[in-house]
Amino acid sequence: MGTTVFERRRPAASVIDRSLADTRASVFWLDDLPADATRARPRLAGTIVADLAVVGGGYTGLWTAVLAKRANPDLHVVLLEARRIGWAASGRNGGFCEASLTHGRENGVNRWPDEIDELDRLGLANLDAIEASEAEFGMDFEFERNGALDVAIEPHQVEWLHEAAADAASRGDDTVKLLDEHQVREEVDSPTYLGAIWNTRTSAILHPAKLAAELARVAEEAGVEIFEGSPVTRLDTAGSTGAVQLVTEHGRVDATRAVLATNVFPSLLKRNRLMTVPVYDYVLMTEPLSDEQRASIGWANRQGIGDMANQFHYSRPTRDGRILYGGYDAIYHFGGRVRDAYEDRPESFEKLASHFFTTYPQLEGLRFTHKWAGAIDTSTQFTAFTGLARDGRVAYASGFTGLGVASTRFMAETMLDLLAGRDTERTRLKMVQTRPLPFPPEPAASLGINATRWSLDRADHDGGRRNMLLKTLDALGLGFDS
Repeated sequence: MGTTVFERRRPAASVIDRSLADTRASVFWLDDLPADATRARPRLAGTIVADLAVVGGGYTGLWTAVLAKRANPDLHVVLLEARRIGWAASGRNGGFCEASLTHGRENGVNRWPDEIDELDRLGLANLDAIEASEAEFGMDFEFERNGALDVAIEPHQVEWLHEAAADAASRGDDTVKLLDEHQVREEVDSPTYLGAIWNTRTSAILHPAKLAAELARVAEEAGVEIFEGSPVTRLDTAGSTGAVQLVTEHGRVDATRAVLATNVFPSLLKRNRLMTVPVYDYVLMTEPLSDEQRASIGWANRQGIGDMANQFHYSRPTRDGRILYGGYDAIYHFGGRVRDAYEDRPESFEKLASHFFTTYPQLEGLRFTHKWAGAIDTSTQFTAFTGLARDGRVAYASGFTGLGVASTRFMAETMLDLLAGRDTERTRLKMVQTRPLPFPPEPAASLGINATRWSLDRADHDGGRRNMLLKTLDALGLGFDS
């Protein structure tokens, strides 16, 4: 087995130690919110009757509430959040907003080849709608449609770039630019970058927590009632009233229809308990760069960046001149539990810091102000799924698998279509009509996921060659990645 670039070019231990010496265990995006966006909302008390109840105060639930009220301003919508609006994945992701609804075109082609062109079209229209929503609703979530760089960091990945560029050209897609090593380093100067694909129109960056906060503000201004600190403990549809009852410790919502947007947390529907697993992702945020540091790295076009390894890294600039750097480690804990304690993993942060200075050695001396982690709701099809339950009265969406910022809006629209019984281009999609395979129960889940992670790491050390386990999973349409 060979070595990766991060093993061949490790920075000195003192560089890593100094960079993390005063780093706060806190989510930068949430700390960066203005005071008026962090006010506490009341806890649900008593019984409320509503037309639509939404469980979950992340992007999926918030988009559902906003779009439902836009379609019918008279609709009484109630949203229940277990903790605070946007505190989980919606407030702590990398802020990459991708047009792809299928976690990349390759995954879409492999799973739904007959409708991939339609999925691409719908995904691009969805991204356009998110961009337009800043003006439509008077929001500011720092949306920048600068495109994304898929960078090769090992020689065998350069061939993948040429294959992707040739595929785009064969489809007449002139928004994809192939960059050689010199050209990519003119964009972002890293000695690890051997070439890149610049997807100029299908990707944007934004401020994750501001998107959640702004959606909540718009929802409330439209008349949506939002309750925080109100985890739903039971969903009941057996009553004589025909209502969907959502029960919390101190109250209840009786709704005509309900949407479950609980992401990585255990589903209120038994049928979905094994449909996702929580995989922990780790992130660092630098202090603002000096003028000299900014000049040394370039990045004038402010693209998001992801490398092409199986255990990949992602990075992007912020509006105030910082760099976010995350990825690589994707940690699954036995039992599929979500625990705050899993966010504290010093070895992952040290590894990220080492890889950061390998990627950008000219920035040695820079410090990280924030470190955090979060659980990703991973599905076996690598992208979100949706459907109906309880005689069509309850809709759900989950399994966004780490590339769901944009597709949360698409799934919100799809769930509203499904609940209304509308025959639309969204509801006719095979992607919507089929469910992914569930994960096995423990201990098989832990054994399988960790064996797959080991195999992906081996592939990165062996020119990208996939072993028998990965080839078998590919043939079965099962996925797991960082």
